[in-house]
Amino acid sequence: MFAAIASMICIQLGLAASVGLFDSVGPSGAVCLRLACAALLLLALVRPRPRDFTRASLLATAALGVVTACMTLTFMAAVARLPLGTASALEFLGPLTVAAVRGRRATVLWPVLAGAGVVLLTEPWHGGTDPAGVGFALAAAACWAGYILLTQHVGDRVSGYAGLAVSTAVAGVVASAVAGPSVAAGLTWSVLAAGFGLAVLLAVVPFSLEMYALRKLTTAAFGTLMSLEPAVALVVGGVLLHQAPGPLAVLGMALVVAAGVGAARTGSRAVGAQGPAVGGVEPPAGDDDVPGRAVEPVGHEVAVDR
Repeated sequence: MFAAIASMICIQLGLAASVGLFDSVGPSGAVCLRLACAALLLLALVRPRPRDFTRASLLATAALGVVTACMTLTFMAAVARLPLGTASALEFLGPLTVAAVRGRRATVLWPVLAGAGVVLLTEPWHGGTDPAGVGFALAAAACWAGYILLTQHVGDRVSGYAGLAVSTAVAGVVASAVAGPSVAAGLTWSVLAAGFGLAVLLAVVPFSLEMYALRKLTTAAFGTLMSLEPAVALVVGGVLLHQAPGPLAVLGMALVVAAGVGAARTGSRAVGAQGPAVGGVEPPAGDDDVPGRAVEPVGHEVAVDR
């Protein structure tokens, strides 16, 4: 739970700090720059090797990289066309759908409570209805759902953070293919330095924390816990931008915090639910809530000494 919350805080602080970079390379260019810089940092630190992967886990890792890039790019495209609150509310349909579909009947209350809180926090009825913006936001929601499922899958089957390093590299390549020209036109040494800083704050740290969290929580609990992010954004906005929340926002924050705590308390994964790190036999197909035999979890350390 604390890893996921720390990830949200990093993301919100990074988004607040990235406004200046938008002026130089644009929103999609900023995404491209930070993913490319994050890929360089993770490849240098983790140094993944071919033997870290099976063929199946490598394909899943590549898919995670594509989904990561698409999630980030489509959300930025939605924000360019819709108010941030409307885009955020639509994007949160992704993790909330994961929570509702993958959760046990006893925990369906948490995504419902979180969904109500997200609506109160973002107040989407005040926003516009640009069809393209809505389409991009819904695409980002679908990508976020896929990101949650694939991150847990890769984290269970690839030891350490080798899967994260390779998936981020793939994301950087995809983002560069889409937005590379806009970065090249505005690239300076200061912009590059800012890109590396944002790569740490918006990619390396949160992606690592989310992979760790998904080794501990079910996808249902994690999907609900992500609904705490609007509340985190509200606190960051209040502290850094002096934006006083209204009564509905305060109530929404209370609802998503309650849902996040409830999801985390009821959503810990059985130890045996995690798959083999690499090269082993794939675990039986089934929901990640089904307990397995008690074995020691694998792959929780960053391989920085390779």
